[in-house]
Parts: sequence; C-alpha cells; structure tokens
Amino acid sequence: MNLLDQLDQLKEGLAAKLGGSRGMLDQVTGLINNPATGGLAGLMETFKSKGLGDVMSSWISTGKNLPISPEQIKQVLGSGKIQQFAENVGISKDSALQHLSQLLPQIIDKLTPDGKLPEAGKLGEALNMLKGKFFNS
Repeated sequence: MNLLDQLDQLKEGLAAKLGGSRGMLDQVTGLINNPATGGLAGLMETFKSKGLGDVMSSWISTGKNLPISPEQIKQVLGSGKIQQFAENVGISKDSALQHLSQLLPQIIDKLTPDGKLPEAGKLGEALNMLKGKFFNS
C-alpha cells in the first residue's frame, strides 16, 4: 500500500476521533514534525530516553503496533507540553492525553508504511497531504 492509500485510510479513522477538528490535527502533526525537537526522529529519541523506544518503534515498523497509555504519553511529553496541547485545542489535559494515546500511534504508523523514518522533507509533505485529504473532502 502506498503512502496516499495509507493517508486515505488514516483520514477515515481520524474523522470519527477528531470530529473535524483541524486544531487537534494541527497540534498532533506539530508534535510529530517540530523542527525544534528534531521532528519524528527527535520524538523517537525522546521516547527512547523515557524507556518507551520499543513502543514507538512498533508504530514505525511494519508489524503490530504496541499500545500506549495516557500516563505513558504524559511521561514522554511532560505535563507542560500536554497542558499547552490541551489549551491550544480547547480540551482538558485528560482528554488531550486520551486523544494523543490513540492518535500518535495511528498517525506515525501511517506515515512510516515502509517501516522506517521518512526524510524530514518527505514527512512534512506527507503531513500536509494528510491535512489536505482530511479537510478538503
């Protein structure tokens, strides 16, 4: 399955979870593609440093995705980043943690269909394509 098919599939799953919230999708993709933190590779390093590298590796690999709990998301990202995410989206911290524990694995899995991290420029293109597919259909 190519990247466009993967993004179509992801769009269908996200539609129900996001309820059309572009703000939430923007915030999630911002976490994944933040140049200040090294993008997806930097996020992977953060997961590794917090002892959860195997969890994120499962999302990138072509095998089964391991789940992540809201508490583990908080452990990796920290309270400050979760609070900022929640405020930017207009939801509670608990709700933000719930959404992130469901969305991050799905989005990262679909952005890495070949089981490896995409190049930085390609990741941005894929995220922009996802946003376009989600909000222009």
